[in-house]
Amino acid sequence: MHTMPPMRQWSLAGTLLLVWACTASAVGDETTATLEGPPTARPTATATTTPRLRTDQILEDLDGELCPNSVFTCVTLQMPLDHFDRSNQGSIPVTYAVLPATGKRLGVFVTATGGPGSSGISVADSYTEALDPSIPESYDIVFFDQRGVALSGGLSCPAAAAAYYRVDGTGALGIDQEALTTASAMFAQDCVGEMGDPEMLPYLGTNQAAADLEIFRQTLRYQDIVIYGESYGTQLSQTYAAAYGERVSRMILDGTVDLTLEGLAFFEQQAAAFGRTLQSTLDFCGGDEFCSADIVVTPDQAYDQLLSLVVEGPLTARFPLPSGRFAERTFGQGDLDVVASGQMYSEDDRMMFLRALGAYSGRGDLVPMLRLLYLNLGLDPATETVLEDTTYSDAVYYGVECLDYSYPGATPEETAQAFFDAGANVDPSRLGVIFFGDLPCAFWPGASKDRPRPEPLTAPGVPTVVIGSTADPATPYQQSVDVGGRLDDGYVISQQGGPHVVFGRGNECPDEAVTRFIIEGTPPDIDGCEGEVVGYYIRLLPVSITEFDSAETMFDSIEFDLFYLPEYYWWDTVTETPVGCNHGGVVTFVGGDGKDTYHFDGCVFMEGVTLTGEGSYHWDEDVFNLEVQVNSPDCRYSYERAGEEYAVEDNCPIDAFTS
Repeated sequence: MHTMPPMRQWSLAGTLLLVWACTASAVGDETTATLEGPPTARPTATATTTPRLRTDQILEDLDGELCPNSVFTCVTLQMPLDHFDRSNQGSIPVTYAVLPATGKRLGVFVTATGGPGSSGISVADSYTEALDPSIPESYDIVFFDQRGVALSGGLSCPAAAAAYYRVDGTGALGIDQEALTTASAMFAQDCVGEMGDPEMLPYLGTNQAAADLEIFRQTLRYQDIVIYGESYGTQLSQTYAAAYGERVSRMILDGTVDLTLEGLAFFEQQAAAFGRTLQSTLDFCGGDEFCSADIVVTPDQAYDQLLSLVVEGPLTARFPLPSGRFAERTFGQGDLDVVASGQMYSEDDRMMFLRALGAYSGRGDLVPMLRLLYLNLGLDPATETVLEDTTYSDAVYYGVECLDYSYPGATPEETAQAFFDAGANVDPSRLGVIFFGDLPCAFWPGASKDRPRPEPLTAPGVPTVVIGSTADPATPYQQSVDVGGRLDDGYVISQQGGPHVVFGRGNECPDEAVTRFIIEGTPPDIDGCEGEVVGYYIRLLPVSITEFDSAETMFDSIEFDLFYLPEYYWWDTVTETPVGCNHGGVVTFVGGDGKDTYHFDGCVFMEGVTLTGEGSYHWDEDVFNLEVQVNSPDCRYSYERAGEEYAVEDNCPIDAFTS
């Protein structure tokens, strides 16, 4: 039976204080802040002392304009460069995206996205479309690019990051301290050099971003906000609530960071969580008939065999280019770490990793692994050069992390050694190298020293829902439980299995409960939701057309293989994109008019199947069709799948190829 896969994931989810109060005054399209008293002081309540205006009128007064490729209106406010130093007269532009409520407004729903370093504005439309319609009807919807990110500064270092993440950090005897130390020091230097405005580094911390959000709230004259934080966004949300709790009516924390943990303790938990999720993914495969058949040996053996090979030295593979040609490519131990960790964030990501593992284990085919590698690193598969990506910044990630957390050591070398001493028992065979994620902070300019962790958040008067996924590798489940247990009015929803971030991903549980909480303030009537580490497994295409007994089953399998082709699965649906087919030829994706269109030019899916022609998929109607020649102009096929109904017309029966 054909079951349509879930909605395409639009981004890979990534992971990874006490605020001085400030007041705001709006003049034209600029907003400035002044300090008000000691760090525990609260801001002047401008929202309650000025008449309420329509949001669209305020946006117009602030010279708001449509955000790029969006229905949201963007406003850029000039924020103090340093909210906590009266003598610093510098400023920084920070951009917010606002979609006024379509009906009677109940309040304001603010989303703080993950990272740190992700662009909230880039996902504003797709995230909002995934919400229950009652939320944008009743709430102004707000997203933002945190200072330094995308429209709020554009600081980035993609070339330095891509090179750093491919470093082989483990050897035959375990963690390679020299390689990691050298690479981290070089990355810190190269990233700061590439980012373009290193003078911004002292001002990127989460405490500054939380103060920015408060000035935005005052400028838009909002009485209070409902704030939803995902992943790193929970770090920002908790920081905001700690300083401005009376301005938060409700809070949702999804994939929660426990801010009381020291950096090394956090990464110890995170490395263990990645290892558990990887192991659970392999365990799923061992119990699944189709996955086991593709991998041939046990899943653990398949992974360990591949790991042992790349530790000895990089493997080589013949990679299909978008031109239809092939190029020799390498795949090393650092590459396996990138793919295995990057694919642990959701059920589909894990399934696609298993398919890539099966392709190598069962067939010696590294191409699926390389496809995933290039997507996780943001590399052009044709040239292995860095693609422009304005939606995420590794520079801001470390710019925030190295200010929010401090690590022991008086010198960079001592700090690096503290990492290795603390990680002495890390098992590199199960993504233990994740523990060293913040090692560049040892060499990062202006990194914090002896920064105390915040007090446990109790958030009095702020009803809060905390969502934790038991298979979350990036923000370990126990942290959600711990944070939720300290809240004065907290409710924990435990997602069994599941992705890194849960709300708005198409799961009725907990989406319905969280939606009621947002709209009505009703506490959740559930404490847990069922789920899986991997929801299902889609078998690899057979190696030859001879394994099919009908054209219907062949084209149905090709549709699944096409959908889970990584370049298509994470395609932006806008940019015309040619992709090299595994065994030769090209398929080009074109979007528009409510459908995806495919152009096949000698695309070889498997032995005995070369497609030339057209195809399309209509998302709303769930209709997939092909008008193609198979192997020669004399063999033409018309194929359509509409839901569970199939129709095939041909002048060249499949048994002509299989006999």
